[in-house]
Amino acid sequence: MVRVIGIDPGTVSFDVCGLEGEHLFLDHTIPSGEIAANPEVLVSLLKSTAPVDLIVGPSGYGLPWVKAADITEDQMKLLLLNGKRDQGRNTIIGGMNRMLHLLKESGLPILFAPGLIHLPTIPRHRKVNKIDMGTADKLCALALGIWDQSRHLNIGFNETSFIYVELGGAFTGVMTVDKGKIVDGLGGTSGCLGYQSMGAMDGEVAYLLGNFNKKLLCTGGVAHIAGEPQMQPGQLVVKAGSSKRSAMAWDAFMEGLVKCVAAEVSIVPSPKEILISGRLCRIEEVVHRVEDCLSTFAPVRKVEGFASVAKEAAQGAALIAEGLAGGAHNSLVETMGLCQASGTLLDHLYFQDAKAIIKKYLEL
Repeated sequence: MVRVIGIDPGTVSFDVCGLEGEHLFLDHTIPSGEIAANPEVLVSLLKSTAPVDLIVGPSGYGLPWVKAADITEDQMKLLLLNGKRDQGRNTIIGGMNRMLHLLKESGLPILFAPGLIHLPTIPRHRKVNKIDMGTADKLCALALGIWDQSRHLNIGFNETSFIYVELGGAFTGVMTVDKGKIVDGLGGTSGCLGYQSMGAMDGEVAYLLGNFNKKLLCTGGVAHIAGEPQMQPGQLVVKAGSSKRSAMAWDAFMEGLVKCVAAEVSIVPSPKEILISGRLCRIEEVVHRVEDCLSTFAPVRKVEGFASVAKEAAQGAALIAEGLAGGAHNSLVETMGLCQASGTLLDHLYFQDAKAIIKKYLEL
């Protein structure tokens, strides 16, 4: 029996999930702002659970199974995909950067997981000029989706087929699984409008912005369209009944979901289900409206995990860690083809100046 931990480094919270066989020994959440200010909090929590066989750590955009003890400065830059202007001490990126150094020095058995773009199960032509097809936490959430559908429909991992809609507190992701393998994904900065994020950016808007801080990617979403960037989603749902601007923001959000799911249906025409998860799924009105919008494609169902606090990605990361460590879920890891992940985020760029970007981040 192996003892493992999975971590989800979310925009709103860091969630931590520990499994020992079928026993859940850790189910915890920490506000991301607290992690940014004091990353030692997470390291101390992990050390308090020792001994553990394996931890799937906070992996950002992903690295193909790099040990924390071996991670280089160049690999840290790829994992965070950040520039100097985003490394301030009180930023999430700054906190993550300090955390990576602490994890490297911790002696804990941590692996950094790949993102979707590292997977061989996604054909190369779908990766053209892409970076964010889904971060490492999205990959982990999909592992939980495969596990959940397998149990719900009483089918093998290799028979699962669904479109996964992650409705996060900041970003929205839409990813596709066919026969237990991830075959495509629209990440939080390349696809749908999110609650905080604008999703895919119009190229002309990017041109007008010129150089901009990474935190801008977490603006332009539902809350910003409604003119209430600090308002909680539940409050903004209520406000949509009396505010035309708030109603417009939610209309844009829902219609964008339909467009993205329709695009994924072109790849897998008959998914068994549309699985939904994420912070926004805690709001009944949002769930009902998403079900109404997406049920024409396939039955819509909330993912059912095994933890009560830690989010879906942390649970999926724990399942993957358990499989990698030789536990009962090794067949899940094998079905998904996770051990064949390879390459870097920047392997599929073909536009002008791509070589300069690659050189900047891949100096070695």
